[in-house]
Amino acid sequence: MKILLTDDDPTTRALLGRWVTRWGYEVVTAVDGESALGLLRNDAEIQLCVLDWMLPGISGLDVCKTLRAEAREPYVYTLLLSAKTDIEDLVEGLEAGADDYLVKPCHPLELEVRLRAGKRMVELQQSLIAAREQLRIEASHDMLTGLFNRKAILQLLDRELGRAARIGESVSVLMLDLDHFKAINDGHGHQAGDAVLAGVPARFRSALRNYDAAGRYGGEEFLVVLSACDSEVAVSVAERVRAAVSGRALEIPAGALSVTCSLGIAGTDQRSGASSESLIRAADAALYRSKESGRNRATLATAADFDLERLSSR
Repeated sequence: MKILLTDDDPTTRALLGRWVTRWGYEVVTAVDGESALGLLRNDAEIQLCVLDWMLPGISGLDVCKTLRAEAREPYVYTLLLSAKTDIEDLVEGLEAGADDYLVKPCHPLELEVRLRAGKRMVELQQSLIAAREQLRIEASHDMLTGLFNRKAILQLLDRELGRAARIGESVSVLMLDLDHFKAINDGHGHQAGDAVLAGVPARFRSALRNYDAAGRYGGEEFLVVLSACDSEVAVSVAERVRAAVSGRALEIPAGALSVTCSLGIAGTDQRSGASSESLIRAADAALYRSKESGRNRATLATAADFDLERLSSR
């Protein structure tokens, strides 16, 4: 774990550095409060900080206050060193945001124990952050495919439409549906169907740009949001996606399966001010025609498709 030692006295810095290096920490040092703040702001690996109260320029106390006001994450556990021994000074230091307080000159064993406690607190916070991030991912992603779930991809589409409207860009959507998916489930079992659903997204995402987004819309149907993309370009993207999915057999535990998909395409350049609902409705109508025309193809929505009710059957 990386630790920042800040003291304007070179002898004290060297002594503390020898101690904490021997205890297994990676050490960086600063000679004043301004340098300490710069290191803390620019190096996210620093998670422990030992600060002398009396520093040139910005005091250690003010470094603590600034650090807490900025609410940096991950959290930096801060130990304040001072020759001040009054209880009022201890309270002031802790109220400024220090996590612990140690009177100088400190004994190495006491410092080691205090730092060990700080390390445990940092590791606990890391676990909490990891758990929180996992909950966030679970709330916004489909666990089988790894894509955004329906709610998240629809929210993303609404945000993208708002952004594009402000700057005059086009947004297009692809509705993608796997062909004959029921036959896969019936013929090979639902585990095979799940393996196909898990394997196909990696294929069609390889045909997308980094800033495009894809989500599982429901069952074997997917919604792709193409940013800064008009319908003409979207047709080319859809064809790349179709080819990526159907180009070769998909290897799953049940064996190699040939998988194809059908797509519908719609863009805001086809209907100015189109809402997410009307875009999806138009793309879905185009997808229906892809199915009716033999599957394994991509079809661009027509102007009339923007006025149709969403088709619920395949």
